[in-house]
Amino acid sequence: MGLYYALISLSVIMFGVQFLFTDKYQKECGQRALAAHRLTFYSGIVGIIILLIINGFSVEYTHFTLICAIANALVSLLYSICALKALAKINLSLFSLFAMLGGMVLPFVQGLIFYNEELTAGKIVCFVLITVALALTVNKDTNKGGWLYYIGVFALNGLAGVVSTFFQKSDYPKTNAESFSIWSAVAAVVISFVALLILRGKGKKPSFKAISIAVVGGTLSRIANYVLVIALAVLPATVQYPFVTGGVMIASTVIAAIVGQKPSKREILSVAISFIGILTLVFI
Repeated sequence: MGLYYALISLSVIMFGVQFLFTDKYQKECGQRALAAHRLTFYSGIVGIIILLIINGFSVEYTHFTLICAIANALVSLLYSICALKALAKINLSLFSLFAMLGGMVLPFVQGLIFYNEELTAGKIVCFVLITVALALTVNKDTNKGGWLYYIGVFALNGLAGVVSTFFQKSDYPKTNAESFSIWSAVAAVVISFVALLILRGKGKKPSFKAISIAVVGGTLSRIANYVLVIALAVLPATVQYPFVTGGVMIASTVIAAIVGQKPSKREILSVAISFIGILTLVFI
């Protein structure tokens, strides 16, 4: 069990760094859908190569895996669009809180309702504490014009976890986690390529810096999600996603502080509460 907690801790760090790269990409390329399609396309190509290497250039296939992969790709693309829009209006710490709370709530409820996962005192306390942590960061200065995108980030990041959980827990014929991640990346690249053909000529060509940011950030995201799919084979969704949510809240706030985005007192308090929530989840 300890190995899987270590794996999702690694994914937490990668998600935190990936949020930073998404923020930098937004500042470099803007918030239009074209920028989101390019982000998905470039990172997807490199992600496919890395995942193929991890899987020894072996790819399994089932119809069910492909359907889940396409659903995952569509959710990821819509999430990228909402993320770029949201990051134009709120800082990195607040963005990560919206994203990761959604990533916790929907898979948590899914695990309880559809997979009869046990509801323990530790899970309840952790869930409540991390929800409180989010509430502390929302104040009157939050840009009201961006609420549609905040909700989109919340819901779509949650749906990504729902699709992964559904794939891992389903009894339908399916591939291993590596092949699912590869097919998800392939689907994302194909969808983005078609979109880029339709939108070609509507924006300036991205700089080498922008492409580099997209590749690094997107690749980190794909590897982190791949790790989570592996861990889902052992850890219940009601354990994994609160752990990831609290962990990313902490990691992204620390990373934002390191790069000069000074967190507010409320954000620091939310990090402390998130950390306590993780401890209750693991030890109670």
